Amino acid sequence: MEPWNVLLVSHVIAALFVLAIGPLQILRRRRDRIHRTMGYVWVSAMYYVCFSSFWIVSDGHFSWLHGLSAFTIVTVTLGLVSAIRGNIASHLGNMIGSYIGIAVAFAFAVTVPGRAIPALLATDPASVVFVCGLVVLSTVAIFVSLKRGGRAGGPARTVAAANVTPARARS
Repeated sequence: MEPWNVLLVSHVIAALFVLAIGPLQILRRRRDRIHRTMGYVWVSAMYYVCFSSFWIVSDGHFSWLHGLSAFTIVTVTLGLVSAIRGNIASHLGNMIGSYIGIAVAFAFAVTVPGRAIPALLATDPASVVFVCGLVVLSTVAIFVSLKRGGRAGGPARTVAAANVTPARARS
């Protein structure tokens, strides 16, 4: 079993963000600014998960998960380029396929004995629940913040709008 270190912890947290953001992106009907912004966050986290995996090795050897990481780098890039070019069918296929790939990798990482996550689940389940809760809460906070457009309250008032008096009041 690999010891927990900064690389492994950051890899797992980024993967949890990918898993949390994915359904929001896939299931939302609107493809708007929120979708685009959350998509860039998702792509960044996905790239981090894939590239960081090459430094996480067991017994100094790569596994099939590293092959999946290389393949996912290609499919995420193709999905991103497809969206930019307006090829929505290709974008959808590549991104959903990438999400399925990371879900399979996550299932493997959680269920195979001898890996770091099952060991942590057995020894410190409260930490796992806490971190997962923080990731979900952070994802919701980002989404709500984007949905509100960065406003704390209602629409922002400008100085010009505040100083305008109705025409009836001037006479």
